[in-house]
Amino acid sequence: MRSFKHPPHAVPCLFMRGGTSKGPFFNAADLPADKAHRDRVLLAIMGSPDKRQIDGLGGAHPLTSKVGIVSRSSTPGVDLDFLFAQLQPDKDTVDTTPNCGNMLAAVVPFALQTGMLQAQGDTTTLRVLTLNTDMQCDITVQTPLDPNGERFVDDTGDARIDGAPGTSAPISINFLDTAGSVCSALLPTGRVKDRIQVLPTDKLGGFEPFEIEVTCIDNGMPLVLFKASDMGRTGYETAEAMNADTELKTCIEALRLQVSVLMGLGDVSSKNYPKMTLIAPPMHGGALSTRSFIPHVCHDAIGVLAAVTVGTACVLQGTVCEGVAVLQAGPQQALSVEHPTGEFSVVLQTQAADVPGGFEVTQAALLRTARLIMRGEAMVPAPIWNSGDKT
Repeated sequence: MRSFKHPPHAVPCLFMRGGTSKGPFFNAADLPADKAHRDRVLLAIMGSPDKRQIDGLGGAHPLTSKVGIVSRSSTPGVDLDFLFAQLQPDKDTVDTTPNCGNMLAAVVPFALQTGMLQAQGDTTTLRVLTLNTDMQCDITVQTPLDPNGERFVDDTGDARIDGAPGTSAPISINFLDTAGSVCSALLPTGRVKDRIQVLPTDKLGGFEPFEIEVTCIDNGMPLVLFKASDMGRTGYETAEAMNADTELKTCIEALRLQVSVLMGLGDVSSKNYPKMTLIAPPMHGGALSTRSFIPHVCHDAIGVLAAVTVGTACVLQGTVCEGVAVLQAGPQQALSVEHPTGEFSVVLQTQAADVPGGFEVTQAALLRTARLIMRGEAMVPAPIWNSGDKT
């Protein structure tokens, strides 16, 4: 019997920048419904595992190894569902546990540009549910009229975010409920501050045991915050210097693996969270200076939800940020979180509460930008696309 070969399968997608990240966005209906099959397809599309991702769309860096999956929502009051997938250049993992606030900025532009939903007026606000952590937010984009009287997603404007070149139209994101996104609570250990004794292991050694104070917190992204000075660093080192600091990275990873158990996250050796954030007093008039590991590479900037979580730690009483962060007075805090390539501003609305830390964050709002880079089809090798028949 003659055997036949099949051509690659074409999957429609938009390649988009969201904030300081980028990757392909898909309509969920165009991807396999089976999770294992879908993940094999995404790995093939991105070119993982391969540190250069030479055979796919990935950009050989965690920030450019991301995927957005969007669909109309069936949840009352919600317009869109968003599933974020984090891939790694040199690994065969597809992690849909954490959120990504940067890629989130491109969700509404994707839905409007593909006709999934229609623009509402000069601006369009849609409610989005992130399926990763069951978090909702309202996202507003600019949708003016073109010369033909048709509304379009405008990506030109004067809004600037550090970590992305040039300026673009503003995209505002108002998070409705971010506390305990992955962990069981805002403060997963039940305390605003913990003292951790970090010990070498068979896999992670080469350093002397040490003790360090940390704040474990999750207001959109699980973070472990600690003073850079407690690690013998200034906290003002460049991202390149941090990434070249093997001793520091080993100590941070040992701390991450140990403290994650206290956070109720279990073994996170193959996970992309919690993010590890070194803090120092601000240098440029902001609230706090940060160096954030995601979790093994020092971020050139800081993630959206990581910035929200850092800001939250700043306003709570008794965290490691106390005495380091510079704050304003009043229930609304406009916090500038400094990072290696600039700053990230987040506005937090707080109220006093009888909880650890003394305050609750009732609202978190921020500004991002996004841009459609390319429209087309991702080609999936037939053996991988057809492998779903065997699962």
